[in-house]
Amino acid sequence: MDEEVDPDDGNVNNVLAQESLELSHILRSQSPSVRMNLYREIGWHNQQASSSSTAASGTDHIEAMLEYYKNANATDCRNFLQTVWALCDLPMRLELRLLSVTGYAGIDAARAVQNPSSESLTEGCDDTTRPAMDLKSSTPPSDEQLIKRPRIDHWEQYITEVVSLLLRRWRRLTERLVKEVQLEKVWVNIRSASRGRDRPDQTPSSADRGSRTPEPDGDYGYLESRLTLETFLQGCAGKVTVLVGEAGSGKTLLMSCLGQQWANGLGPIPSSYLFVLLEFRQLSLLSCPLSLSELMFQHYLPPNGDEYAKEGIMDYLLSNPEQSCWVLDGYDEFHRKLNRREVQSEPLDFEKPLPVADLISGLLSRQLLPGSTILVTCRVRDVIDLDGFSDKVGNLLGWDHHEIKEYVGNFFGENDGRLGAQAADLLLSNRYLLAMSSLPALCNICCICLENLLLECRNEGHTQMLEETGSKPMKNTPEKNEERGGDGSRGESHPRKGEQSRDAEGSRDIRSDGTNGRAKSSSTSVQVPTTLTQVYLAVVAAFLRRYPEQERRNDRPKTTAFPQSTVGALTTLSQHRSELCELSRLAWGGLEENKILFVEEDIPKHVLKLSIQTGILSQAELRRHDGVLVDAFCFIHLTVQEFLAALRIMTSNDVSDAQLKKRFSLKTRWTTKSDQKTVFTDSLYLYVCGLASPLCTQALVEIARASGLKGVQSWVQKRQALVLKLLKPLCQSNTLTGPKESQDQQLAKQVVSVRPTLELRNFGLSPNDIDALAFVINSVGDNGIGLDFGACSMELECLDVLSRCQYIHYLSFRSRKYGDKFAEKLSSILPEFKILKKLEFCGASLTASGAVSLVSGLQNSPHITEINLSDNNLQDEGIMHIAEFFPKLQSLASVTLGRNNTSLRALDCLVKKMSSCFHIQHVHADGMKEMTVTFSQKSDIKSLKTKQASTISLLNQKWSKSEMKNLVKSLANCPALSVLDLSGGQWHEETLRVLTQFVPKFSITEKIILNDSCSSVDCLVVLTALLSDCPSVMELLVRLQKPLQVSIVFPGGTEKPASEISKKLCLSCCNLLPADLEKVWRSLGTSSDLTVLDLSFNHLGDKGLKKLLDVMTCFSKIQEINSSNNNISMEGVFMLAGALCSHTSLTQIHISNGGKDQVILHKSDGKEQMKMFRMQNSSLLPSDITTVCRRLVQCRSHLELEFSHCSFADRAIENLLKVLPKMSSLQRLNVSNSITSTSDALILISCLIDNQRVTSVELSPQSESFISFNGVTAQQVSCRLTHFCFQNFALMKRLLDILQQGQQLSYLDLSDNQLEDERVKVLVDFLPRLKISTYLNLSNNRLTQQGILDVASTLYTCTNVSDVEVSLGENKKCLIWFRQSGDCEKSLSVRESNLKPDHLVRLAELVSSCPSLTKLQLKNNLLQSEWIEDFVKELKSSQRGYTVSVEECWISAEEAVRLLCRCLELNSNIQTIRVHHGILHLSLVKTTELTSRSVVSALPPQSMATNIGLVDCAVVGYQLVSMGSIIQKCPLLAKLEFSHNRLDMEGAEFLCSLLPSLPNLTSLRVGIKESTVSVAEEISQTLLQSASIQCLNLSGHVISDTAAQSMSTFLPRLRSLNLSHCVWSEAGGLQLIAALSRCVSLEDLCLDSVQLNEKSQMCLAQALRNITSVRSLKLNEIVKAEADCVLDLLAGMEAITQTQELELGCWRMADKGIEQLTRVLPIWKELRKISLPKNLISDQSGEKLLDALRSCRHLQELHLSSNSLGDLTAARMALVLPSLTHLTVLDISENRIGNEGSVSLSKAVMSLKNLSRINLTSVGTSELSAVAASLAHCPLLRDVGLGWNNCGDDVALELAGVLPFCHKMTRIDLESNSVSVIGVEALVRALRSCPAPEVIRLWRNKVSVSEAQKLSQKEKRLNFSST
Repeated sequence: MDEEVDPDDGNVNNVLAQESLELSHILRSQSPSVRMNLYREIGWHNQQASSSSTAASGTDHIEAMLEYYKNANATDCRNFLQTVWALCDLPMRLELRLLSVTGYAGIDAARAVQNPSSESLTEGCDDTTRPAMDLKSSTPPSDEQLIKRPRIDHWEQYITEVVSLLLRRWRRLTERLVKEVQLEKVWVNIRSASRGRDRPDQTPSSADRGSRTPEPDGDYGYLESRLTLETFLQGCAGKVTVLVGEAGSGKTLLMSCLGQQWANGLGPIPSSYLFVLLEFRQLSLLSCPLSLSELMFQHYLPPNGDEYAKEGIMDYLLSNPEQSCWVLDGYDEFHRKLNRREVQSEPLDFEKPLPVADLISGLLSRQLLPGSTILVTCRVRDVIDLDGFSDKVGNLLGWDHHEIKEYVGNFFGENDGRLGAQAADLLLSNRYLLAMSSLPALCNICCICLENLLLECRNEGHTQMLEETGSKPMKNTPEKNEERGGDGSRGESHPRKGEQSRDAEGSRDIRSDGTNGRAKSSSTSVQVPTTLTQVYLAVVAAFLRRYPEQERRNDRPKTTAFPQSTVGALTTLSQHRSELCELSRLAWGGLEENKILFVEEDIPKHVLKLSIQTGILSQAELRRHDGVLVDAFCFIHLTVQEFLAALRIMTSNDVSDAQLKKRFSLKTRWTTKSDQKTVFTDSLYLYVCGLASPLCTQALVEIARASGLKGVQSWVQKRQALVLKLLKPLCQSNTLTGPKESQDQQLAKQVVSVRPTLELRNFGLSPNDIDALAFVINSVGDNGIGLDFGACSMELECLDVLSRCQYIHYLSFRSRKYGDKFAEKLSSILPEFKILKKLEFCGASLTASGAVSLVSGLQNSPHITEINLSDNNLQDEGIMHIAEFFPKLQSLASVTLGRNNTSLRALDCLVKKMSSCFHIQHVHADGMKEMTVTFSQKSDIKSLKTKQASTISLLNQKWSKSEMKNLVKSLANCPALSVLDLSGGQWHEETLRVLTQFVPKFSITEKIILNDSCSSVDCLVVLTALLSDCPSVMELLVRLQKPLQVSIVFPGGTEKPASEISKKLCLSCCNLLPADLEKVWRSLGTSSDLTVLDLSFNHLGDKGLKKLLDVMTCFSKIQEINSSNNNISMEGVFMLAGALCSHTSLTQIHISNGGKDQVILHKSDGKEQMKMFRMQNSSLLPSDITTVCRRLVQCRSHLELEFSHCSFADRAIENLLKVLPKMSSLQRLNVSNSITSTSDALILISCLIDNQRVTSVELSPQSESFISFNGVTAQQVSCRLTHFCFQNFALMKRLLDILQQGQQLSYLDLSDNQLEDERVKVLVDFLPRLKISTYLNLSNNRLTQQGILDVASTLYTCTNVSDVEVSLGENKKCLIWFRQSGDCEKSLSVRESNLKPDHLVRLAELVSSCPSLTKLQLKNNLLQSEWIEDFVKELKSSQRGYTVSVEECWISAEEAVRLLCRCLELNSNIQTIRVHHGILHLSLVKTTELTSRSVVSALPPQSMATNIGLVDCAVVGYQLVSMGSIIQKCPLLAKLEFSHNRLDMEGAEFLCSLLPSLPNLTSLRVGIKESTVSVAEEISQTLLQSASIQCLNLSGHVISDTAAQSMSTFLPRLRSLNLSHCVWSEAGGLQLIAALSRCVSLEDLCLDSVQLNEKSQMCLAQALRNITSVRSLKLNEIVKAEADCVLDLLAGMEAITQTQELELGCWRMADKGIEQLTRVLPIWKELRKISLPKNLISDQSGEKLLDALRSCRHLQELHLSSNSLGDLTAARMALVLPSLTHLTVLDISENRIGNEGSVSLSKAVMSLKNLSRINLTSVGTSELSAVAASLAHCPLLRDVGLGWNNCGDDVALELAGVLPFCHKMTRIDLESNSVSVIGVEALVRALRSCPAPEVIRLWRNKVSVSEAQKLSQKEKRLNFSST
């Protein structure tokens, strides 16, 4: 700025030069008309009128005009100034000065000037204001002017007072500034105003950008403009301007500088304005409402005048608000948030007291002082609160290296330049100090710290060596890092030594003169802390050392192995521990109360003295509520207060663990409007983390000693451990700096353990942040991690630090902030990432040059596989350059290049590259939005034979004919392609023809896709020619309706023989007319290889169909023709029916909706096969049925006719029945889902009378309905009629009449017909007249108990009824079984039917009246004990005798005993009564036996019982006592059994007392679960006296030697003995086995699982030689291991020639044993059962065993499970088993039979007509379909086990076919196989006609849970569970 001159200087040109700056401001704010008048004076008005009226051009003209008059003659210059005086409102000072040099002679000239402007100073102000007083009028002043003149005077006087205030303030602030403040050297970055978050990134989303790629910004780091603060503030008049900066960036000092410049008439704020500077830190203290005048005059500057002066000032301010500038400094220190006020019709009342926040909001929202200039400063995070207020936002930029170095030089001064140079080098080499120093206040603090460290090292005389403990020096030297701002042009506000701009206001530099003029030391050595926390610890120590009394304190703490600087810091901290304790308390209290200003009362005097003298606290002025100024104090920087508060947390128990947990939180760098307002920088957690490091423990201990803690070391370490514990869960969310500060590797590992990629979004990053990031990343190890930067601002220096990250495998940069410079720098560090695999640089501002640099840098990254450079500005040139690098990047897998402002040239370049770069696998492009190149891996590159064919996908490209020629030429040179996709072109016919001409030259293996490229029939014809012109084209698929689709399919790289070549043409949805078919036929030419022709969804009609049928013979290989949805009518259907008969090769025709929908024709190769004519979903008239069937009568091949899902008109079904007899070739008529009424169903069933070819009729409105025919007369017919309604009795009668007149029925199924009791009664009465051979199914017909009794009555009304099964439970089962033999035994089963007493009476009468009924079963009918007793009482003897079983869950324990006794009491004819596991079994004496016994013995009625038993029914011994009297009344009792109960001593005593009274008792069974020695002894003693006992069962007992002695006495007289699972001693066992030698009458012997030693086994072998009468021998599991005794035992059996049952399980006899056994087997001619599981039988031995069984002609059961039988044994079974005609049980599970053995086994099973159970579980093969099919030859089969064989659907399908032949089948086990839904559904269909099966197990098959649930609901007999 020009220097001030004498105001009396009369040189008019000099005055203009001096005042030109302020005049420029004033003229810029004038209206265009005023400026035009001024331009007219020098003849510029025409030029100005034609020029732009923008602000920039106006400013240029004003500057040029002022420059013109500066050099003009004095007269012209004087006239100009007089005109300005006349036209413009000028400040009083300027106005007086201009008048002093121009004089009043210009008044006349002023009068000549037209329309002097009275507009406000603000350009473009929105609000209308009152004009200022016109001081330039040539007329005498008016009365109004005389009144307003004092007001102006007060205003001018107040401005003068403000000038004085601001100058005093500036002098106080700049007493010892290190560097001069220059606004023109302070740099600002313009930000977008009114933003909701501090996210400087302006990168649009992909959806917003489309294919647009903006030009990159000149500055790589920011898109926003960068300018000086002085320039930024120009034009701020009348606007709300926000200046944003970090704490310590100098905002307060800059605002004071701005005020000083205004006070001196300089700067961007005109001197005529009122400059009001308010600090939010002071406004926060104002709690009471106040008016605008109170705010100004009490808390800013009270005027010297009286109240009139105040009123005048306020009156002028309100009249001219645009002449005021309000600077609101430090919004971040305001304790409340501003409320955004809505625009109101009335402005705020300035006299009304309002809260301070409302006053400020009113100013910002223009409801107070509209048009005023407002400037607000705040921190970055608080700018969000000003959203909607601000017109312009600027961000203060930090210092760069050059500015930092300059400041350090100024700080240390010229007297100690060497020390300053050392400090500068040290600061620039330490990233923490360097990051801090970018802020002026913190730079000052760092200088004080370094000064202290350097002086300490100098004083201690260490050698010169600059180093940084524990950290690697930065690679770039300070000179190299001066790239940005190296010219020194960027400046900032410069705090004085030791003080901070705003936060250190008023403090003084306390450095003594001696420090400035210190002598040079010989050498220095400095160790700088390695974390930010340790830096602040050193800073605090450095400040404390400045205390004058420091030199007098010489005590040092005891330390070991600490660096010198650390020891010095510990010494200082220890010396001032008490003061530090107080300062930390003060800092913590301020933090808790959100307080940064403290008064003297808050601080102890000695602490205040130390803090002021050391500079830790700075002094400020605080204006109280009454306006009085008082001294206040604050910490030199907010971070210092936060650090001291962290010290308080870590060193004092005043801060509890709960308070620590509450305060310990991590703040995101994103700011939201809901964030709680705080003054502080949220660095507290960072310092707490850093203090938790072990490196800080000793310092914390020294400081904590001042708190008087006991066990201070332990307490500190405990508090550090708590911090690390709190930090641990936060490491899983959003912290990187915490682990770095704490130096804890485990925490760093935890950060990366929970996320594979670290994402950083929308905030600025410093080198410190990247350093923390490196600390975390380097903890991951070789596993690697991803790093994703999204819209994060960072300097180039950050990339140098990023290179320290060793384990990055994925690196992504996304933002327009990243351009070519950034990419170039990044390319230089890429080789440092040794495991980098993926690089993304997208959504940026990259051009071709930057991309080349980036890709070239990847050449040294051997593992790079993915590159993403999409959404940049590479253009065609960039794509071509990148393509040149493809061969050099051998590991590359994909490159993404979309959205790069490219053309078709780029695509053509990539296609051409495929011919030279063989490892390109795929090229994909979608318009210009997507462009991706994929590469094959090294394994494919080595061998071209194994390399997959490449694909090219160029979608949505607008190809012209010439461009297509270029493309196809490139494609013709490409290596083999699998897929070529050129969809989305919308080409012309000629363009398409160019492509088709080159198709034969292409090397394509799979297909060409041209979707949305062919839109006309002419184009279709062009494509159709490919089938004949290009032999390699196999399929052509065209669709001309949306979505348009075209596919040209090739054979897939495999050449087929000419006989196997088949081609397909699909012209679906192509709008073809009959006339178009001719074009298509001509285009196809002689394409005789066509096999499939699809013409569906066109407009062919009947005419087109006729043309199609005519030409069909020309295509000899055609197999399928689809002409669906072509508007074909019934005439076309008749035409198709005739064609089916006339065309020999035409085999199937499928039609739906009368030809309007589906029409599909199938042809065969000429072989004879069944033909099918299928119509679905059609409405058929009688004439339609007649015409179609008459056409089909001519068919000579077997025919299947289907009318499914059709609706028949009246008499249509009658017409169908009339023509059916004429259709001699008809095999099946399918009418599924077409017969819905009962009457229609009866009409169809009447075919049973008229048509003798009918074999089965199945009709149902809900499932399949069909009639099957035979070639000749059928012998039997099956009839199934379900899910109809027979509510009308006439319909029921009509049905019965039809069935009576019809043929013999194999079965009749009338289930699910809602017959109910009445119609079932009619059917039952009519049943004797019906001819049914198998069964009648009446299930699910809503029967009640009455209906059940009616059905049961058929047992005596129908002689051929054999069994009746009824149930009213969940299954609703009702079956009547028939047997054609004459007199037969009958049975009745009633389950879950909730029977009542009267029903039981009816059943008892039925049993008595039906002499053939031999078995009655009542299960789970909720019967009570009394009802059962009454029922048993009513039972009477019959001639044949019968058994009754009653099962109820309550029959057990005491109830079982009581029921058994009551039954014996109530019915004297009971012969056998037993309760077994909840089931009561009883049988009555036959009438013949009853008569003979009564005559012979004349016994009382209750004496007929011969067999009584209680088996496995939870009976306890004492409960048997009540049976004593009843049993004693049964003298004929021969068998007594109490097995599998708890026969304790009381029960044994009862039994022993009972035996003597039963002289006829021959059989006693007392096998038990739990036993004691005494029980067996008691029973054995009693049995010595019971000579009648011949059969004894003592299984499970513990037999003592005493009992064994007793038993050996009576064993010889026994005929049956069961000692299985008994426990005895070796001696006792040997004695018992020896006794067996004397049992010459023994017939049954069971010794299963008894313990026999070698002697006992030899003894048993000897005994077997003597027991020649044995019929049943069970010796399972008596041999514990392979032993020689096996052969001895087998040899002992040679004498047992009459044996019928032999069980030798688990003998492990192996080949030798089997060889011995085979020698014995031929002797056992009467053998019925042989069981040899787990005997290590090999396949060869099994073969021999089967040969030996030939002689056992009576064999019924063969058990060979769990051996090693194979195909040889199975083959022998096929030869041997046919001779064993009595075999009923075959168990060969868990063997090793193969596929051949399965075939042999199937042959064997075919001959087993009596087989009832077969177990093939886990037999070793899944090929069991042949075995399953053979089961159809076993009509008596009940149980089939095929589990755990991995069988597929083939087995299930075979079983489904077998089920109708096995009427007694009850169970099939298919668990753990591979049966899918297909197989299960086949079983479901089969079960519809098979009511006998009770369960089919399907656990662990290929059926999902949901499908299993659906199938179970459809068929409840399917079991998918494991139980």
